[in-house]
Amino acid sequence: MIAPVLARDLASLGRVSEETSSESVLRGLTTTLAGGVPGCAGGSAELWLRERLVVSASHSELVVLVDGESALGEGPLTEARATGGHVAVQDVLREPRWPGYTAMAVRCGVRSVLAIPITVERAVLVLGLYGVRPGVFAARNVTPLAEMLSEQVNVALANMWDYDEVRTDAAQMQEALAGRAVIDQAKGIIMKSSGCTAEEAFDELRRVSQHHQVKVADLARLLVDEHQRTRDRRAGRSG
Repeated sequence: MIAPVLARDLASLGRVSEETSSESVLRGLTTTLAGGVPGCAGGSAELWLRERLVVSASHSELVVLVDGESALGEGPLTEARATGGHVAVQDVLREPRWPGYTAMAVRCGVRSVLAIPITVERAVLVLGLYGVRPGVFAARNVTPLAEMLSEQVNVALANMWDYDEVRTDAAQMQEALAGRAVIDQAKGIIMKSSGCTAEEAFDELRRVSQHHQVKVADLARLLVDEHQRTRDRRAGRSG
């Protein structure tokens, strides 16, 4: 079941860039499954995060099937997530557990299904592999495939989340530096108008911000903007 190209393509999902997101990783994963697992004609992925659910599939019909299973509340993906174990359906026409799901799967051209749950650092990922013929997922191949998928998926998502944290930290630092700069500008305006020290100017900013319940940086930005507008008006009159 594990084609040589599959490990390479899965490993490539761990390389992150500015465009990397949960959605892009899942799209790459489902496409890789469809192209790298013998007998697999399509793949789906449900990433259950604490705050949201991200769903992707290699084909639009599978998106319909995954959404239909979710609405129905039963099926192989639902069973895999609930039990934490692999769920294999060798032929949906011979599967008695979920008659409603069987009808949807047949309409989508699916005859066999393999559902693999993977626990990652912050979420649960449920992968669906689909065959258009019965019996394409041999039981002996499921465990090594699941182990490879678990290892590579954990790396890809961990890299993505680490990269997101770095981007967030950088953005927050940039925002903090910008806020410090505008506070220094506001202090200079206050010092010039009242003849006070830098420390006294900051104390005044802090006092007013507490009184009006606004952040010091936001108050400083308002003061700097108003000062600039006043200068522009005066320049316009003198011109």
